[in-house]
Amino acid sequence: MSFLNISNHDSSDWKGYEKILLRFFFIYFFILVVPIDWKFYQELFNINWATFNFYSLFSLTKYAPQFFGLVGYQNWLFAGFIATLATIIWTFSNTNCNYDSLYYWLRVILRYRLAIGIIAYGFLKVFPLQMPFPSLSNMHTNYGDFLAWKIYFHTLGITQGYEIFLGAIEVVAGILLLFRRTTTFGAGIIAGFTGNVFAANIAYDASEEVYSLYLVVIALFLLIYDAKRLYSLLVLEQYTIASKFEPIYTTLGFKRLRTILKVSVFIFLIVLGVSTCANYIQEPYKLPKTTGLKGTYGFYNVREFKYNGVVIPYTTSDTNRWQNVVFEKWATISIKIAKPVKIDTSFGDVYQINDIDRNFESAGVGGRHYFAYQADTVSKKLSLQNKNKNHASEKFQLSYRFLNDSTLVLSGVNEKKDSVYAVLDKINRKYMLLEGRRKSVKL
Repeated sequence: MSFLNISNHDSSDWKGYEKILLRFFFIYFFILVVPIDWKFYQELFNINWATFNFYSLFSLTKYAPQFFGLVGYQNWLFAGFIATLATIIWTFSNTNCNYDSLYYWLRVILRYRLAIGIIAYGFLKVFPLQMPFPSLSNMHTNYGDFLAWKIYFHTLGITQGYEIFLGAIEVVAGILLLFRRTTTFGAGIIAGFTGNVFAANIAYDASEEVYSLYLVVIALFLLIYDAKRLYSLLVLEQYTIASKFEPIYTTLGFKRLRTILKVSVFIFLIVLGVSTCANYIQEPYKLPKTTGLKGTYGFYNVREFKYNGVVIPYTTSDTNRWQNVVFEKWATISIKIAKPVKIDTSFGDVYQINDIDRNFESAGVGGRHYFAYQADTVSKKLSLQNKNKNHASEKFQLSYRFLNDSTLVLSGVNEKKDSVYAVLDKINRKYMLLEGRRKSVKL
């Protein structure tokens, strides 16, 4: 007996090739969508609720199976291979099947999978975490020293209102998918919106190419259901009757189970939304959480610099001479120096507990050396370590003292015991990005 009775349709209406295609896509999407990878459940059960953060739930929403160490589209091909073999076996086994019911459940699975994935990313934009506002160090970095993806993130990050708007579109589209009658509207929005995201990921090499296309493919598959009606209405401009399909459940227990699952999805999304908001307010996960040394935030010109006791006049070519320094609001210092930077090609998009590992600000950036620091305000000492994993051995042990409100002196040694001495003058300058673009500003 089927859990679902569709009295207005007959599975005999399905053509032979349509049945084969449905068998294939049901198996194919089941493999790609339903968590069958043991690593998913390992991650689920390893969540430490005592130190819970939103990223634990967010990472679950990005589930995609991995087979034998395969990456990206290779997993899609392997899933297709398995689905093809299973479809052949199914076809020759002459197993009876209600194809209307099968198609219905496939759409249900895809609707909820797509809704969870797109709403999760929507929350990252509604609470601007995915593309943070550029750091002060980034605003003192030459355009050509950014990788393409960092330029893309900064382009959206400087317009926080627009980023929130984009996130709201994703959240609304995802909510539409949670209801059968509005599924086509939600899938249509996502196909266009996330299709553009997919193109941007290719153009800017922004790391989410495979996953964004994954969401687009699911949206397009859901759109197929109403494609013929949409073509008739929008292109041919003919009178078109909307689908009035209503599922009829033959067992009360299954109807209750369906309600429980739907409520569980809503609760999951609410918890994810609340925890994402909390992270944005308390400690945006891409940026260090430790507050910077009081009174130091700003851009500094290095007026005087000594290396091993030898004064080095200002130059842009000496690999030891500091040119300028930026103190961030959090515990990061960046130094402009002629020493080459081997760029950190990661994307800094993973939640890290320790500040030294939160590398979004320095990932994809050349031209400056970024240091996480610990400040001992009693003995007035700073311990610096380079945040770039390619320069992790670069460290400084420095003493600091304020000559006045705008002059800071740093002195100490690097990891090679070479002595450094720098007099820093704070430059109080205005930035168009911070002052605003719709009013007159004197720079």
